[in-house]
Amino acid sequence: MLEHGAAPPATQQPELDPPVGGLGARLMRRKPVERLVAEGGQGEGGSLRRSMGVWQLTMISIGATLGTGIFVVLGEAVPDAGPAVVVSFVIAGLTALFSALSYAELAGTIPVSGSSYSYAYATMGELIAWVCGWCLILEYGVSVAAVAVGWGEYLNELLDGTLGITIPDALAAPPGDGGIFNLPALLVVLLAMAFLMGGAKESARANAIMVGVKIAALILFCAVAFTGIRAGNYTPFMPLGMAGVSAAGATLFFSYIGFDAASTAGEEAKNPQRDLPRAIMLSLIIVTALYCLVAAVAVGALPWKKFSGSEAALASIMKDVTGQDFWAVLLAAGAVIAIASVVLTVLYGQTRILFAMSRDGLVPKVFSTVHARTGVPRANTVIVSLFCGVLAAAIPLGQLADATSIGTLFAFALVNIAVIVLRRTRPDMPRTFRVPLSPLFPVIGFALCLWMMGSLQLVTWVVFGVWMAVGLVLYFGYGMRRSRLATAEK
Repeated sequence: MLEHGAAPPATQQPELDPPVGGLGARLMRRKPVERLVAEGGQGEGGSLRRSMGVWQLTMISIGATLGTGIFVVLGEAVPDAGPAVVVSFVIAGLTALFSALSYAELAGTIPVSGSSYSYAYATMGELIAWVCGWCLILEYGVSVAAVAVGWGEYLNELLDGTLGITIPDALAAPPGDGGIFNLPALLVVLLAMAFLMGGAKESARANAIMVGVKIAALILFCAVAFTGIRAGNYTPFMPLGMAGVSAAGATLFFSYIGFDAASTAGEEAKNPQRDLPRAIMLSLIIVTALYCLVAAVAVGALPWKKFSGSEAALASIMKDVTGQDFWAVLLAAGAVIAIASVVLTVLYGQTRILFAMSRDGLVPKVFSTVHARTGVPRANTVIVSLFCGVLAAAIPLGQLADATSIGTLFAFALVNIAVIVLRRTRPDMPRTFRVPLSPLFPVIGFALCLWMMGSLQLVTWVVFGVWMAVGLVLYFGYGMRRSRLATAEK
């Protein structure tokens, strides 16, 4: 529930960190909530600017979420679940909801840029915080690349319908998908980088316009494709059983990662304690409703077996239903804008998480250096954009989506634990939002995350294991010794 008039967390007495001692004590050292909040916005050479209200924060969440699963990953999920992909969206949405409740409580209590990384640092210690931050790098950075891959598919649809030309497969698909280098994927990431370099307020304004366009595009799709629905397309409803629905749900969870993007804007929000919880919950409700509506119409208008291998499924459905290229071109134009919005907002979230980790000393200072005039971490933005752009140009979509899902689920699981820990260690701390029926709901959220992680393929777990191993090497080789908490102890 929302609590009005609560005092900011900084008024509380700082919690005590574990005493300086052996390796275990150093790995468990926590950063007090008051210190996290007090350092909000501060970077090397400048500060982030508080310029966003609840509307802009909600648009960031919707911008980072809406579009990914419908415009791109739907074609990957329907072959697993069949018409029951609607159920898969509901399962993924419910999983996201329980975690969103935990995010809302912590975002209102610890309104900083680090998202779940900072929440873990305040509750479970530095090592767990690093692991969470490393998962967030996988979640945000790789998802930028995954979404950018699908952007090229719709760009080709748009070019073909308007100019009668397409980008050759060699330059429009990554290796393994018939291409050499995905040039459109790199292009959209660089375009998002250009927007972010202008400042958070300007980026938020551009994102709000793009969100409006993609909502209108999806409503238009539903109106047109509804005329092509055939009852026979819904049978068999669950051709591959519950296992297929579960597998599709795990993949589609990738489509819900955007709701936590608002929490990465905690240091650029005007009233983060009040507005962050509202933005997180409102965006999740809007996105889930649109996802389920569009998925239900899509599988009714096109037999589920025809979705296989299609990364621009909605445009194809529009063309099949109307028999005209015009509607498909119009939807493709909306998708180009919609997916660009996802890239913009998720890329924004990635840079702010690295900003927080850098300020804590766990990654190099270059990531927390802020340009004095624009209030933007410029070097951070350029480095992250180039990395994500090259990744998008060289890795197939399906592998990227699954890798992002497991990183997201792991981070969300930690957030659910963090709520329980903070309730026990700081029960009197003012909270502008409280998870109902705690600790039951956080425990359910944690269990659902583990269940969906178990539905992912073995190769995804192998990639995740390698990613975590690399992260631990970097932490013990760099972060543990250079942490600001470590240097303060000397």
